[in-house]
Amino acid sequence: MSSPVGETFFGRRIPFLDLLGARAEGREKGRAVVTLEMREELRNSWQFAHGGVIVTLLDVCMGSAAVTVDPEAKGIVTAALSVSFFRSADGALRAEGRVLRGGRSIVHCEGEVRDAAGELVAKALGTFRLKRKSDRAGDGNR
Repeated sequence: MSSPVGETFFGRRIPFLDLLGARAEGREKGRAVVTLEMREELRNSWQFAHGGVIVTLLDVCMGSAAVTVDPEAKGIVTAALSVSFFRSADGALRAEGRVLRGGRSIVHCEGEVRDAAGELVAKALGTFRLKRKSDRAGDGNR
């Protein structure tokens, strides 16, 4: 697939994800994969992936998986996100999000980021609220 995440998974452009260079690699019910190739401006002072880049990948892959729970959902809003970091990362990053439990309006997910060698970089738990109708712009809808 390898296309812009916002347009592919949410049906709308998400400028921040375009800036990062996040790519949609695949999605099926309850699962989504997002990739990113590290570059200089995404690094921290130690020359590894900035933690904010890793957290964003986790948020996006889990949110992309969460929205698959309900075909009527127009988007999602992150309600809670908890991340544990295990190692520094560089190069190609792959984030996979999976639905743990999907309800009528709240979806619980887990996600992980791995480097090109398949080493676990970070793991997360997230809670997402499904948006069922088009809301006004700027309401946090993705």
